Amino acid sequence: MRMLVVVAVALSFAFTGFFPLAMAGETKAKGEEMKGEVKSDAERAKGEAKGLKEDIKGNEMKGDVERAKGKAKAKGQKAKAKAKEDKARTQ
Repeated sequence: MRMLVVVAVALSFAFTGFFPLAMAGETKAKGEEMKGEVKSDAERAKGEAKGLKEDIKGNEMKGDVERAKGKAKAKGQKAKAKAKEDKARTQ
């Protein structure tokens, strides 16, 4: 009986010790996801601003190019964030 109690206590400490580590990984993953979204939105906004500047100058083609570059950088930021998020979940 005594051995059973010792094993039960040991298992309870083991599971409660690992649970916060799992929660920390999820928290970090969520943080990485949010940072990626913010950086992605910032890149898209920068591209749009540059595109508007070029439109004001009269360079519509260059404005479209700047917008496309902004969208491409935004997708790159999202991909980086997804990779970091996946890495944080596995740790």
